[in-house]
Parts: sequence; C-alpha cells; structure tokens
Amino acid sequence: MKPAATEQRTRRTRWLKWSLYLLAALVFGIVLLITGAYFELHRSSGEVLSGGQKRAYLLHVPKKIPSDRPMPLVICLHGFAEWPAHVMRLSHWNQLADEFGFLVVYPRGSGFPFRWRSGDRFGSQDVKFVSDLIDQLKKEYKIDDDRIYANGLSNGGGMAFVLAGQLSERIAAIGGVAGAYVLPWREYKPKRPVPAIIFHGTDDPIVPFHGNSSGPFSFPPDIPQWVQSLAEHNGCQTNPVPLLASGSVIGVRYPGATNNAEVIFYSVAGGGHTWPGGKEMPAVIVGKTTPDIDATRLMWSFFTEHPLLR
Repeated sequence: MKPAATEQRTRRTRWLKWSLYLLAALVFGIVLLITGAYFELHRSSGEVLSGGQKRAYLLHVPKKIPSDRPMPLVICLHGFAEWPAHVMRLSHWNQLADEFGFLVVYPRGSGFPFRWRSGDRFGSQDVKFVSDLIDQLKKEYKIDDDRIYANGLSNGGGMAFVLAGQLSERIAAIGGVAGAYVLPWREYKPKRPVPAIIFHGTDDPIVPFHGNSSGPFSFPPDIPQWVQSLAEHNGCQTNPVPLLASGSVIGVRYPGATNNAEVIFYSVAGGGHTWPGGKEMPAVIVGKTTPDIDATRLMWSFFTEHPLLR
C-alpha cells in the first residue's frame, strides 16, 4: 500500500486535474455562449447601404421559387431589444413562405439594443432603410409590387404602422402583434388607407391592453380605442362585425372601408406580450402564448385578400 502522504498527494493531484478540466470546460462554455449570442444577434443575409449606414437584414427564400409569377414580399419587424432571427423563430413565417411561395425579410433595427424609431424624428431613417431594402430585393428577385406587406411584434408592430403612414404607396397591408403604437395620429398621413390586422393580449404586461401613461413602459393608447381610430381613418363603419371566436380569442371586423382598407382586430383573453400560435416565450416575463389561433396564418390570409389598389 502507498504511504498516507503519497495517497494524499495523489488525491490532491487528481482533484487539481479535475478542477482544471472543469474550469477549462466552463471557460469554453462561456466562450461558446458569448460567440453563439453574438452570432445570433448579428446573423444576417446581407446589408443595405441606406442613409450613409450599412443596415443588415435576414432573408428567407422559399424552397421553390414560382416560375410563373412574381413573388409577394413579407417584411417582419422584430421588437425592442430583439433581433431578426428571434422574430423569425417566434412567428414561423418561413414555414408559410415555403408553403405558399413568397419571400420573407427580417430587417434589423439600429442602436443598442436594436430597436425601431417608431415615434421620434429618427423614424424617417428606418422608413428609408425599409424602402431601400425593398429596392435591393427587387433587383435580386422577381417581386410582385402589389403584394408587399409589413408586420411586426411590439416595437416592430409600431414600426409597421409607421410604414403604413409613410410608404402607403408601396405597402399593401400591415399586421401588428402586441404592437406599441406610439406614433401620434397627427403624424399619420398615408396617401391611401392601408388595410390592417391587429392582435393583442388582454394581459400584456409590456404594452397594456387598455394603455398605461405611467411606469417604465409608457404606451398611452388604449388598444381597442386605437384600433377603432385606425378603422375611422380607413373610412370603415364604426360598428364592428363579430368574427368567429376561437377559445380565448375574439375577433371583430370593421367593414365598409375606403378602397377595401378594412381593419380586423383579434383580442386574446389572458394573452401576454406574445405571438399567438407562435413559439412560446418565458411566461413569467411576457405572459401567456395562446395556441387558440395562428396569427401568422391569419395575417397571410388577410394579406392575400388585400393587394395594393392603385
């Protein structure tokens, strides 16, 4: 048998080796995590030079590009402090793009954290970026000019509304999910009324369903009232028509719009700051994600019924 001192040294050597292995594994894991997070945040398909700055985007091209017709283009905008790949996974737009044969592009906001200037004087820079991005994609793919649509989550939903106001001659219809609509109505001046489909949870902790003018997240608009105002701007009838309810979801439609620019609104009872039917996020932070409807599929159906009317 080995003397006690020798056994103690052996145990210490073994413990030191295992400690070094564990430390190396921990450092390696942290490096991988940081590298993966950086790659995830900055994952892109290309860049557009817009307003003297390089702006990035993530693009999904359908598995089968239609040869007999130009493709629709869907623009999906991430939320505040989010990024293109995140909203891509949440929304499942890519699956529908492969099914129906259209392009989906996920532009990246600016600043740190990434965001859209949907309510301040810098918003025009983001509008120009989206317009420049459409121009670039048109050079690379055969895009249907009458079927370009914009939608987004939270801050991205607010930016989709801004695009409806400033690019109404290019954007055929918009969609908003848990949207933060901070643009004042006095600054909403579309050249044509833009059809819209809106989704919002009644228990949204980030953008409250009935508005909030205090606290860290200040979004004054009461969402049902805001939707009604949008319907009035679009020349819709003031009394909405009920749509079929589905579980926790109730839908209404504002018909009789000018140039078919109807507005549809789905409210999710108990729903959080989430994408209905999309990938779930931590409920403790953003609330419940309902499986009762598929917001992406409903948006696509709405978009197909509303090409750009010239």
